[in-house]
Amino acid sequence: MRTAVRAAPAPRPVRARPAPVRRSVRADPRWPHIVAALQALRDAHRHAVRIVDADCACGTLLIEVARHARTLGFTAIEGRGIDGAPALIGRARAAAQRLHDPAIGLTFDMIDLRTALAQEAEAPADLLLWPGARPADATGMAAVLSAAATLVIADMEQRA
Repeated sequence: MRTAVRAAPAPRPVRARPAPVRRSVRADPRWPHIVAALQALRDAHRHAVRIVDADCACGTLLIEVARHARTLGFTAIEGRGIDGAPALIGRARAAAQRLHDPAIGLTFDMIDLRTALAQEAEAPADLLLWPGARPADATGMAAVLSAAATLVIADMEQRA
């Protein structure tokens, strides 16, 4: 009696799929600049990135930026969201807890913006996401912003 031996088919390579980006984030005029800045850091062989989102609201943009950074191959992503509204910070913290990636560490703080950015100047972030609704030159924060991060990405389409 003969037994037939069948060889198992070779496993197909698994391609990492980028995390879906929320439509609202793709509509943000800063998104293409954020993507380009993250890619430039990866092209420079960086594996870690620090991102600060000033006026983060419920944290959607910062969370999606962190996810995108992870798909680019960053192995350590530190993000800080800053906002003055307790309800929005609560929502942001809840959303961040749903992330299950040890490479991504996000904190959301309810703190005065000027104070928080002065703290960031001690160890500047790689990217600072500025809402642009309050132009830095009009509020006297241009020096604070430039000290808080290597690159400031502002939403210049919004004007108050």
